[in-house]
Amino acid sequence: MATFKFPIFTIIVILSSYFPMAQQEKSKTSYLEKGTTVSLLKITTLSTMLADQGIGEWGYSAIVEVDGKKILFDTGQRPETVLQNALDLGIDLSEVEDVFLSHYHGDHTGGLLTLRKELKKINPNALIRVHVGKGIFNERVGFKNNMPQIKEALEADGVQFIVYEHEHKLFPGVWITGPIKRVYDENNWFSHIKIKMGDEYIEDYVPEDQSLVFDTAEGFVLVAGCGHAGIINTLEQTRNNIYNKEVLAIIGGFHLLDATDKHLKWTADKLHDFGVSKIIGAHCTGINSLYTLRNLMNLSRFNAVVGSVGDSFDLENGIIAGHIAR
Repeated sequence: MATFKFPIFTIIVILSSYFPMAQQEKSKTSYLEKGTTVSLLKITTLSTMLADQGIGEWGYSAIVEVDGKKILFDTGQRPETVLQNALDLGIDLSEVEDVFLSHYHGDHTGGLLTLRKELKKINPNALIRVHVGKGIFNERVGFKNNMPQIKEALEADGVQFIVYEHEHKLFPGVWITGPIKRVYDENNWFSHIKIKMGDEYIEDYVPEDQSLVFDTAEGFVLVAGCGHAGIINTLEQTRNNIYNKEVLAIIGGFHLLDATDKHLKWTADKLHDFGVSKIIGAHCTGINSLYTLRNLMNLSRFNAVVGSVGDSFDLENGIIAGHIAR
């Protein structure tokens, strides 16, 4: 009888080829169950409409300080707003090397070129990496997309653009959601704008919309720019793909300013189910919508506030609201 001997490496390769899905599930489970929690986290608003210090504008930006690293989340609308507000607040942005852009709209990307130009005078690596979702450079009709020109100018200056199609761990305990699937019909975009997808122009549903997520011992914290993908869709994808735990806080813009009472009630019920206990609703959330969510969720005036320039959230103190928002 002939005897066949296979090297053990060959056996492993053969077995692996039969169980690719099992390997993927194991990998997914490993980060769901063994995620690294962040110990220090502070998020400070640098651009939104409400301000009792600094400059208010229709836009959004925040500086994230997490375990010794800094991330600039969006860059506001006007070229100088974020730069000036950071100076007024005593925040040094020259140390920031990573910029996260939630989507292409000018009220979230307008300050990027000016910030890079000024900050590189102090640190050549300031804002050297820009993290974006797939679709951010696509041609639009009915709303000007300046991102292709911004990309060209910044790449000529040595800046790197990193494009995401799926969730990605940026730092330990810090995740980029990647573009969000639209499970629920939250309709948080403008139907008159078209986007070029392949050879077609379709309704611009802002496919690149993405958020930042932070794993903490008390639950995960999510920062959204405009929530065009829908805040509930974003939380659902985060819980399914990144952190299978309750939500401690949601911060940023949730595009609920035109939401009906029925939709706000649905949103509040979903947020309650996720365990959300702290909300800073800035920019396009809508003042009335924030107050409606607060009442429906039985949150206090200290745990659900309208976002304002200079307000903050940190793990030790929770929400520190601006004077005008208290």
